Amino acid sequence: MNVSVGLLEGRPAVEVELAGNFMDNSGKPYRSGRYRFTSEVTLVPSDPASCAFALGNVTIGIGFHWERKERQVFRGTLRIVKREGGLAAINDVSLEDYVTSVISSEMSASCPLELLKAHAVISRSWLWFPKANPRPASRESGPVSDSHEILRWYGREAHQDFDVCADDHCQRYQGITKAFSPAAAEAARSTAGEFLRYDGAICDARFSKCCGGITECYATAWEDADIPYLRSVHDGPAQSRFVGPEEWIRSAPPAYCNTNDSELLSRVLPGFDQETRDFYRWRVAYTAAELGDLINSKLGADLGPVRGLQPLARGPSGRIYRLKIVGERDYIVIGKELEIRRALSRTHLYSSAFVVENDNGGFVLRGAGWGHGVGLCQIGAAVMANHGSSYTEILRHYYPGTVVGA
Repeated sequence: MNVSVGLLEGRPAVEVELAGNFMDNSGKPYRSGRYRFTSEVTLVPSDPASCAFALGNVTIGIGFHWERKERQVFRGTLRIVKREGGLAAINDVSLEDYVTSVISSEMSASCPLELLKAHAVISRSWLWFPKANPRPASRESGPVSDSHEILRWYGREAHQDFDVCADDHCQRYQGITKAFSPAAAEAARSTAGEFLRYDGAICDARFSKCCGGITECYATAWEDADIPYLRSVHDGPAQSRFVGPEEWIRSAPPAYCNTNDSELLSRVLPGFDQETRDFYRWRVAYTAAELGDLINSKLGADLGPVRGLQPLARGPSGRIYRLKIVGERDYIVIGKELEIRRALSRTHLYSSAFVVENDNGGFVLRGAGWGHGVGLCQIGAAVMANHGSSYTEILRHYYPGTVVGA
């Protein structure tokens, strides 16, 4: 099984550093060194296990608060294809090499082994789900009856020329750059060929960084579908009393992902993720004019200074999926959770699980969690693994009713 991964797009030229011997599709050899390509080419390594290529200025975290450029190193075949917007670089790599990279890019290669094994299973499953269950990608809802409402979600779009992209839009894939631990290779090797299954079918194994104490159900983030293994579960060994979203979010109840263990977090989070430490409970503040400007720039809706934020519908974790925004000149209702996060931040709000407080004409958002919260909670799973849970126990907790199987 092979995977094609889109690494970068829209470049007038692609600069590559080769380590080892490669050959292009015409049989021309390329030895170790730097090359600049302005047209289509395919470079195949003579030895996939020892040859590698590096790309500079690869953008990671596109649109998120950790966005930056990195130099990254990859194994496998490099394809440079020409599109209307410029050149794209694509990496053709084996499924298990892909999984090894993903689990050490999404998290850190120094994670507990059982977390890496759990992530290997769900990353492999998430990738293979659309291949096993082909259907049109759903991007957003149909028209709504009220012209003041935007109801949109972002599904799994089919990429041109490759299976998945290398960034957070799909799964983080940063080649062998971050796979510095033998544990990452061991996790992929020991679970090779294993998928998360429900009633025999491969699962659409979603995951996020931190659920905030309760995972979310699928329909809050995407289309209105009931997926039994993507339902809401408490992120802890015992059920905490859920006292309603406002009190839940304002408090900090016990949960696996409610951790301040700096030693563990330094082992499980990649360097740029370690910059975000307020993932369980967080706070942001805006003036009324700042929010109005954000809404106008993100949605093209000139509401004027914002006068009110009114949650209309929440999921089980407290994540809002319909929000009414009232301005001096007009109002708008937006959803689902990602659209809310995009509209209320210059990058992405940590999550849509928040309560609203008025502050001298402005607004304070007090929130819970980091990401959509559906499926596996990466920080919670790290805590479970650190406490001795096996990868199958971790997966059963976050995906009720599932089993691991080939």
